[in-house]
Amino acid sequence: MKVLFIGGTGNISGAVSRLALRRPDMELHLLTRGKSRTKIDGAGCIAGDINDPETVKERIKQTHWGCVVNWIAFNPPDIQRDIEIFSGNTDQYFFISSASVYETPPPRPFITESSPTGNPHWRYSRDKIRCEEVLNRAYREKGFPFTIVRLSLTYDTVIPLAIGGFHEYTVIDRMKKGKKVIVHGDGTSLWTVTHAEDFARGFVGLMGNPHAVGHAFHITTDEVLTWNRMYEFAGDALGVRPRIVHIPSDFIVRFMPALFGSLMGDKSASAMFDNSKIKRFVPEFEAVIPFKEGIKTTIARFEADPDLQIVNPDTDGLMDRVIELYESAFYGKLD
Repeated sequence: MKVLFIGGTGNISGAVSRLALRRPDMELHLLTRGKSRTKIDGAGCIAGDINDPETVKERIKQTHWGCVVNWIAFNPPDIQRDIEIFSGNTDQYFFISSASVYETPPPRPFITESSPTGNPHWRYSRDKIRCEEVLNRAYREKGFPFTIVRLSLTYDTVIPLAIGGFHEYTVIDRMKKGKKVIVHGDGTSLWTVTHAEDFARGFVGLMGNPHAVGHAFHITTDEVLTWNRMYEFAGDALGVRPRIVHIPSDFIVRFMPALFGSLMGDKSASAMFDNSKIKRFVPEFEAVIPFKEGIKTTIARFEADPDLQIVNPDTDGLMDRVIELYESAFYGKLD
């Protein structure tokens, strides 16, 4: 089966690419602009920019794809463009959506694929919902063969901590220096953090699966942690005890508005996922990497590469400022 990834070298897609290449029935090709420093050995490369659809059509017109995965589609125009390019040219098109499309905060503690969608706090999530609506309409009206996969917080080459993490090293640097770090709320809300290698096992099992066409899936671990435990496990990987300051999410975003969507529209509420559906369609799927172990590998990667140790002075300064403002207001009232 010929497989085309638009993207394919990122935090999540890289793990899926490597696993797909181990499948003897898959021949993986990456549509790439050639700007990523990450290389996927064994994958074919097609030079091109998906935002130049006429060139892409010309370069892939002789190939029928068993499956196409767009890792970098975010808005309805992206989906409409892909439908035009790949209609009649693929047996299965994957849209990478987000688990933040589910109603936030969730009305029930466990989320299934049939849980209601709707996120008034985050435009990113609302755009993903609109993308899903475009695909559902194209499936009903034209038979366009989509499969939707909704990602929750998934990590491998990024640090999955809410403030000062991801591609930044800021929160880790603060822990190492003994500086205070912010955990939103009281740190006891429940969250699900999935290693990309675990996610890949479920995702690759859906590729080329005709029964998955027309369906949406989320793929997460079954391990549920508090945010306090997540920060503590990161500290364990560094050999330090994090100096956690608990601050309400609405206070944080007042002074760090860039975090509004990801906190108020996602991480501030508990999120636990029922993975029964992916396990029915991919019986071999099992998430086996606990966060306590996975975060050690991720932090070790950052520690081994100085180029990854990006401490953002703006984030660092804002964290100091928010902690100072909160503690002076809170403890001042106690006095």
